[in-house]
Amino acid sequence: MTYDALVVAAHPDDAETQMGGTLAKLAQKGQRILLVDLCDGEPTEFGEPGERAEQAVEAARILGVERACLGLRDRLIVDSLEARLEVARLIRDCQPRWVYGTGDASVHPDHAAAAQIVRAAVFLARLGKWDHVAGGTRLAGQDPWAVDRLFFPHCKMEPPWSTFAFAVDVSAVYDRKRAALAAYASIFAKEDRLLEFYDAEDQYFGRMVGVKYAEIYRSHSPLVVEDPTVFAPGIHG
Repeated sequence: MTYDALVVAAHPDDAETQMGGTLAKLAQKGQRILLVDLCDGEPTEFGEPGERAEQAVEAARILGVERACLGLRDRLIVDSLEARLEVARLIRDCQPRWVYGTGDASVHPDHAAAAQIVRAAVFLARLGKWDHVAGGTRLAGQDPWAVDRLFFPHCKMEPPWSTFAFAVDVSAVYDRKRAALAAYASIFAKEDRLLEFYDAEDQYFGRMVGVKYAEIYRSHSPLVVEDPTVFAPGIHG
């Protein structure tokens, strides 16, 4: 089963927090997107076992994307050969044009490991002859797949970025991002200030580019366009 885009996040709610508006916007445009959580995010602060998984399904429904979980262990995710090969295999199965990781975080080690896993998996997925590599049987028998682009949104646990590759105007779909995050009652307390901070960051970057809300991204490799007319007007020209 193929997808236009694959989003790989450490935990349920990471992708929604970092790029929920972009996901809603792309789904609205007809893209088929698979959101992959490396773990189920258990245990949670305000919920019983299994509640976060149910809420993740609801959040995906709100955004218009599909969801899967790879079953790694929350709090103990590491950048291992097994994890790299599993994500590389998934990339080959899904054949996406675009892959989105989630940004490294200076605070949460799961996020830092997830970013490294995705970078490695995108590279490994494009290589052939895994049947000649000791330990490479997980990818043997599959055709190589090279993605068009690997992007990383800003993780809200990271320090602010002074530069970024591009911003996505998510103003028109921001209510859907809020609704997806609100589905996670097992993570966020009622009227949690974290949600206010998330709003504030997206408003701040929106102000930088002249819109109400924006989500920012870095690109794994330099960006290129057919011509410069594709860009929206800048706030200062």
